[in-house]
Amino acid sequence: MTLPSNESIEELVALSMLQQARTFAEAYGGQSRLWQRPYAEARPRVASSIASVWMTAYPPSVIPLPGESVLKTLGDAHLWSALSAIGVRGIHTGPMKRAGSMKGGVYSPTIDGNFDRISFDIDPTFGTNEEFVAISRMAAAHNAIVIDDVIPSHTGKGPDFRLAEMNHSTYPGLYHMVEIPEEEWQRLPDVPEGREAVNLPADTVDYLRDRGLIVGQLQRVIFFEPGVKETDWSATGPITGVDGKERRWVYLHYFKEGQPSLNWLDPSFAAQQMIIGDALHSIDQMGARGLRLDANGFLGVERRVEGPAWSESHPLSVTGNALLAGMIRKAGGFSFQELNLTIDDIAAMSKGGADLSYDFITRPAYHHALLTGNTEFLRMMLRMVHEFGIDPASLIHALQNHDELTTELVHFWTLHADDIYTFAGQTWQGRTLRMHIRDVIRERLSGPNAPYNLPFVTNGIACTTASVIAAALDIADLESIDDETTKLIQKIHLLLVMYNAFQPGVFALSGWDLVGALPLTPAQVQHLMADGDTRWIERGAYDLTGQNSGEEFSADGMPRARALYGPISEQLAQPDSFASQLKRLLAVRDAYGIAASRQVSIPDTTAPGLLIMVHELPDLRGTQVTALNFSSSAISEVVILQNVRPGPVVDMIAESIEGDLTEDGALTINLEPYEGLSLRVVGTLPTL
Repeated sequence: MTLPSNESIEELVALSMLQQARTFAEAYGGQSRLWQRPYAEARPRVASSIASVWMTAYPPSVIPLPGESVLKTLGDAHLWSALSAIGVRGIHTGPMKRAGSMKGGVYSPTIDGNFDRISFDIDPTFGTNEEFVAISRMAAAHNAIVIDDVIPSHTGKGPDFRLAEMNHSTYPGLYHMVEIPEEEWQRLPDVPEGREAVNLPADTVDYLRDRGLIVGQLQRVIFFEPGVKETDWSATGPITGVDGKERRWVYLHYFKEGQPSLNWLDPSFAAQQMIIGDALHSIDQMGARGLRLDANGFLGVERRVEGPAWSESHPLSVTGNALLAGMIRKAGGFSFQELNLTIDDIAAMSKGGADLSYDFITRPAYHHALLTGNTEFLRMMLRMVHEFGIDPASLIHALQNHDELTTELVHFWTLHADDIYTFAGQTWQGRTLRMHIRDVIRERLSGPNAPYNLPFVTNGIACTTASVIAAALDIADLESIDDETTKLIQKIHLLLVMYNAFQPGVFALSGWDLVGALPLTPAQVQHLMADGDTRWIERGAYDLTGQNSGEEFSADGMPRARALYGPISEQLAQPDSFASQLKRLLAVRDAYGIAASRQVSIPDTTAPGLLIMVHELPDLRGTQVTALNFSSSAISEVVILQNVRPGPVVDMIAESIEGDLTEDGALTINLEPYEGLSLRVVGTLPTL
């Protein structure tokens, strides 16, 4: 992407994503290729069969090979040899296309980890288009795939937004932006010097709504610091259009000011053209097989007579996702959604939408189980997955990702705030239960007990998996972690691996998980946290293969995190390392087809820390039981398995006979603290 020196209209149009998408579309008309695959319905089990173990990379945190780019590093043969040996079958690169803003011929870098896209080209900070394609080829050589990103809800402030500001052609229809009459400019705050937009106070938003200009405040503000309203609406300064007229615009942004929201219901249908063009570009020109649909639950917004605008659970989001996900399936790919909304929304958006959904349903619950040593809330959420008709095999069960550990528990906040639930021997309204669970997690996970983990506004806690475990162990000072403590952290880390991997669906872990990364100190990333975004502490740099051990920063300038486990290439040479034990667990998972199994029950337990998940294995291989101890106490308990044929019970990891399941379904579970078992009931066999 070469920046124009004078930003002529012709140059901006040529650089715009909308124009590029329209050009790409010319290659598809009248061709038979897009009619060869089913596309109307989500196909979660087909998607997970392609790659059921993912490693998620965060490009700004990757320490590259000496003298090489991030993309060259992610396509390195040594890395792929190690990933393949562990059992990784897909790499989710994270957004790597150019992001940020462009104005006056000057490019400004991303403000949100490349989630403010302005181009279909790879960000030169990470490498080149050719190097991205090379990753897909290297992955294919190791029976793996590359998963890319599409961001259907917003862009950065690139050529498309600049053309919209200048009221050129149909570009204003790309965005949820409204021209404010000049007589109302006095109601808009002045844009501070050095800025190009200003966030609107709530009373100004209400005034513009009452004047019939915008839809008003949204149901939920994503980035919000008390006393500082960061999201919803911002106003531009005066901008001269292509017709010579000066305008001030007010535009919507669910996230940061530099991420203007797209308008998915405009007569131009420009947003659909641009985003579908982006998706097809990733599949057909970059070699991706899967695509994340980021923030895909925010495509519809509508004014209501009373209260805030309708901006969640909106049918337009369902419709928009069906269009986008259907096109991806038509092109031979699959998609997943990282949707932190109610379980109703996740279920609805999966009907014809994304093939897979990130497991925000049980993710806060399994952290709650670890922090409290009690699995009751986790069992509640696992059962709720089934109550809402969601197949656990359609979920991506994950350890750390680039975002905070969310504790929003949106399901109990909005649609189900008044519903009654039974928990801990009491009845709770949804909103009260939500606050109780949030308070418990926050108290254990951050504050004086664990000052190294930081709240991220009101959404959750910035932390790594290793620092979650440290908090659960009441470790107040990360510097005190020695070799013995590291072994205990590793043991619990593998317990969390078993929870996520030993149930149907996709298992995902990050580069931070693989090396056992701890958070950075706030002082190390203070320059990135000026806007209150504490998530930077969890995004420390890592070197997966140890080929650049002397480098203390990523290519993007992130400081190296302390890695408890070290490079995976070194770990694989040590039988008791995290990576080696992970490899053994994933080999068992793969050998018995646990990812393709069907979850049949979540039995009640007597021991607070015990979780049992029962699965029917594919191809008549019997019944698999995942038994996990989330507590610091040993457990011995007899669990009754309903409707399971009696027969020998096999420890799938130790490959030993552990006894027999009796006719009454009684199964004895013995677990040491933080220990897990994967048992298989073979079914009726001849007795000796």
